[in-house]
Amino acid sequence: MKATTAARLRRYVTVDVFTDRIFGGNPLAVVLDAAGLSAQTMQAIALEFNYSETSFVLPADDPGHTAKVRIFTPRVEVPFAGHPNVGTAFALARDDRFAAATAAGRFVFEEAAGLVPIDLLREHGSIVGAELRAPEALSRRPTVSREAAAACLSLEPSDVVMQTHPPQVVSVGLPFLTVEVRDRDALRRSRPNAAAHAEFLPPVGTDAVFAYCRPPAACAAGEEIILHARTFSPLDGVVEDPATGSACAATIALLATLDPVNSAGRTWRIHQGVDMGRPSLLLGRTKTNGTAIDTYIGGRCVAVLDGVLPMSI
Repeated sequence: MKATTAARLRRYVTVDVFTDRIFGGNPLAVVLDAAGLSAQTMQAIALEFNYSETSFVLPADDPGHTAKVRIFTPRVEVPFAGHPNVGTAFALARDDRFAAATAAGRFVFEEAAGLVPIDLLREHGSIVGAELRAPEALSRRPTVSREAAAACLSLEPSDVVMQTHPPQVVSVGLPFLTVEVRDRDALRRSRPNAAAHAEFLPPVGTDAVFAYCRPPAACAAGEEIILHARTFSPLDGVVEDPATGSACAATIALLATLDPVNSAGRTWRIHQGVDMGRPSLLLGRTKTNGTAIDTYIGGRCVAVLDGVLPMSI
């Protein structure tokens, strides 16, 4: 007798995150029924979508939490990432299975980096996005030279700004080399140099560079601070990421730590993806919590596609 294989249809949706219009922001695939999938299968699905990340929703270990969420780039699983959390929360808020948590307006995701609390954002009664709190306090890790940072970005060393901080690996759940560049023109000219990434990034514990610049005029205390940014991660199969919530969160936590007098109640507006044709807007908050800085990143989302994956089980 020939053996039969049952088939289970795994639902998925795609969402554009950190944007208010379709085909902007950072696209995300969310597999809504991931229970029983192996890590190898999840990795294959993430490679098939080939977005910067794909998230997989599983039952939570603790019934008091909303879900367990695993996040994969095209090449590797990561413990935490920004736009997958915001986009997954937006997707689950449209799923009747999560109606009670949606009505309460708060999700808690279990992830490798820890618990990620997420508040839904509403406008005129409709859910339009979400805001996460980073799962870890800021950790400041190794620095690299101005020359190494410039090489990673295909820039001259003079394009790298050192006054506030040196190029440094920072993390609130996922590590990035954060580099301040001189101005918007330097940011626009930035390109990833894969050979330099391979030489300089693995020894300092990361595979991505987050480059940013600030407007010429400094903001007064309490005002919103604007940053322009780009993220490059060719070692991870992502040449450029349109919007990187985890890197933005780590960077604003670093800047708030370096300016502790004005860190309480500070708000941030980060523009990313502009130079690659996927404009994104990330909204950040930092506030003092004892001796630490709590960091929040949020934004709007747009639903794009619904579908199913026929998987053998």
